[in-house]
Formats: sequence, C-alpha cells, structure tokens
Amino acid sequence: MNVFRLAGDMTHLLSVVVLLLKIHTIKSCAGVSLKTQELYALVFAARYLDLFVHFVSLYNTVMKLVFLASSFSIVWYMRKHKIVRRTYDKDHDTFRHYFLVLPCLLLALIINEKFTFREVMWAFSIYLEAVAIFPQLVLLQRTRNIDNLTGQYVFFLGAYRVLYILNWIYRYFTEPHFVHWISWVAGIVQTLLYADFFYYYIMSWKNNVKLELPA
Repeated sequence: MNVFRLAGDMTHLLSVVVLLLKIHTIKSCAGVSLKTQELYALVFAARYLDLFVHFVSLYNTVMKLVFLASSFSIVWYMRKHKIVRRTYDKDHDTFRHYFLVLPCLLLALIINEKFTFREVMWAFSIYLEAVAIFPQLVLLQRTRNIDNLTGQYVFFLGAYRVLYILNWIYRYFTEPHFVHWISWVAGIVQTLLYADFFYYYIMSWKNNVKLELPA
C-alpha cells in the first residue's frame, strides 16, 4: 500500500458514491450507460472469484465486497427500479457492448500470467475494464447532455486509473521484480480512452461553462 494506491482506491470509491448518489437521491440515471455498468459488474465478478478462498487483508476484502455490491446494485436500479428505469436513455445507449466481451476473453486465453481458470478470468477482467467505459463515452457524445454528477462520475473513474499508474511507477522503483505487463498495458489503454474527456472536462471547469463533448 502507498499513497498513490490509496488515493486511487478512494477516487474509485468516490466515483461509485457519486453515481449512487445521483441514482438514489434524484431517482435518475439520465446520461448513464447501462452497457458500461453491466461491463463493470462483469469485470468485478470475474476479478474477485478468489473472494472467499484467498484472504489478503480486511481492507482488500471490504473493497472487493463494496465494488461487487455497488456495481450490481447500479445495474438493478437501472433495469428494475420502477422510477429510475424510466429515465434510462436506451435510444442512445445502443453500443453493442457484447462485442467487447468476446475479444477480451479470447485475449485472456492467449495472454495471461498462468493458464488456470482464475488467472484467465483475472486477465479477462483487466482487459475488459480497459474498454468498459467506451459505451459511456459514446453515450455522452451522442446526447451531449452531461449533468454535473455524471461528469464527475466519469472524471473520478478516469482519475482512479491515472493514480493507479502512478502507483505502478512508484512500486516499480521501490519494489524489486515488480513487473505486471498485463495491468500496465491495459491501464495505459484505459487512460488514453479518457484523454479527450479529461480535456473537455478541465476546459469546462476552467471556463465555468457546461460540459459538452463534440459529436
């Protein structure tokens, strides 16, 4: 554990809190991609298969449970809640997210740290997380209607990945033999996907204007 990883975890947690706050208090999921939320639920389900067989620390276990519970709760709200589901913009959230799942699974079968079920699923979750935000970004570009909470959610989600990259750099120089190419390459790809959003988010904040992405 170091300050970059802790900050990354807290930022990731903050992104989830912001989204749940929007959905639970406002009873709206406008501007939120169900496709992205389903991908994240799949990411956490695949990554945390070791939840009850491999104990690292209480902190680690609690964080796993929080992200699993929150991701499936968000999907439930958007699909089943009688008020929230009416605000879901299914007409614009049409990205075929299942086209992302199969390539990530095939890549995990080919490139993994060890060819076991859990390790392949872990690699799959890393690859899928790298592209899971794509439907959300596409939805925001199509609607160009980005409220403050949705914008903050996406920003904090991207910031978490940037902080994790700093965590990896720190560990590379402070821990012997710390090399995780799968996480590093996927993390860089994920961060690059946020680059355009980061630019317009910072410019909107700097100029005190509503956030809009180019169509």
